[in-house]
Amino acid sequence: MIMKKPFKVTNLLLSALLIASLSACSDSDSNNAQNTDRGNSVIPSVEAVQARFGSLPLVERFSGNVRSENQVPLYPQISGTVEQVFVRNGQYVEKGEKLVQLNTDVLQKQLQQAEAGYKINNAQLKQSKAQLAEVQSEFKRTKQLEEKDLTSDVEVEQIEAQLLSAEANVELAEARLEQAASLVEERRDELDKAVIRAPISGTVGQRNAEIGMQANTGTQLFLIGDLTKLKVEIILTENMLNKIQVGQSARIIVENGDGQKVPINAKLSRISPFLNEITRSTEAEIDVDNVNGLLRPGMFVPVDIFFGESQQATLIPVSALYTDPTSGEQGVFIASSLGSEIKPVSDTSNNGAVRPRSMTEPTPVQFKPVDVIAQGRMELGVNGLESGQWIVTVGQDLLSEGRTQARIRTMSWERIFQLQQLQREDLLKEIMQERDGAQNNVTL
Repeated sequence: MIMKKPFKVTNLLLSALLIASLSACSDSDSNNAQNTDRGNSVIPSVEAVQARFGSLPLVERFSGNVRSENQVPLYPQISGTVEQVFVRNGQYVEKGEKLVQLNTDVLQKQLQQAEAGYKINNAQLKQSKAQLAEVQSEFKRTKQLEEKDLTSDVEVEQIEAQLLSAEANVELAEARLEQAASLVEERRDELDKAVIRAPISGTVGQRNAEIGMQANTGTQLFLIGDLTKLKVEIILTENMLNKIQVGQSARIIVENGDGQKVPINAKLSRISPFLNEITRSTEAEIDVDNVNGLLRPGMFVPVDIFFGESQQATLIPVSALYTDPTSGEQGVFIASSLGSEIKPVSDTSNNGAVRPRSMTEPTPVQFKPVDVIAQGRMELGVNGLESGQWIVTVGQDLLSEGRTQARIRTMSWERIFQLQQLQREDLLKEIMQERDGAQNNVTL
């Protein structure tokens, strides 16, 4: 199985790190070694780690987008001029707290007009009811006269028509009064909307409200959200849905103030069941309690989803895998003569300073093909290799020209993982520290 070599750029920088530190070590050797040992300078120096046996956690890395819980953009519900702004970016507010006050001069006048209209319609209703009462009395007298045959049918019909008209006038006046009352309520509601309040408790950001600006219903004034409860959104393709499921462990990687990567453990909370018809992808969400305050809405963060473990196999670091540029064959360089009695050397002294690590005498190395049966982000599971064998992790290019011997600097798995996780800038800094530390050691 042919696979592209991961972390190619990182491996090149790791090689640079090795060369920088070893060049200083070579200076030290040249000051202390006998002339008969100078021929060893043609023997390359590499770094190696012991292969180990175990299962490989199956992990998929995503780029996640951090959003706050109930992240809400705030828009005014009416148009107006901003008169007061009560909050600033980063300020925590309670639900219902005042954020912005719009000018209310026009709204106040409109409310006064509506209230005046209500009074007019209320008076008209009273007038209509009085007229109805008068017509009802006249109708009652007419009916009494009709029973005594003292009035004509025409007069009865006329008074009945007047009664119907008076009743209709009352209904019309009542409807107009109800309409006027609704208008008053609407004007009061608009006046209330001139005060923009927080719809939820949370932290305010992206302030776009300034005194004197004209705001309309399309003007976003703030963004508000609960920063203590966040969610990280990731994109899943249709092929991932067979292995990525709700409830699986997730690890979010974020940097703290010292530049150190801090893992935040969580669970995959939700997966949308609907795929985009064009991209054939869907969204998944991870709920996170932002107790340490390292996450911020809008951040892009690496997210690892763990969906199981591989079969038992010999494990090697990703950086140990080498592809022969001529044949395309994949394998590792092993130092078969080194045994378990060789221990990895610490990278720092007791005071934390970087120090050069010791090298073995020239040791036979050979290229051994392997089959990759499982791949993680930092490790590979392979066949064709025994646990405990020392495998070259940095400096394979120095051995690719047919060299059969090398000086080995032993490394721990933790150190290899640390180097593999470094970014380019961090690696360059590491190179300089290695070189300076080694040169200082030579000076001493």
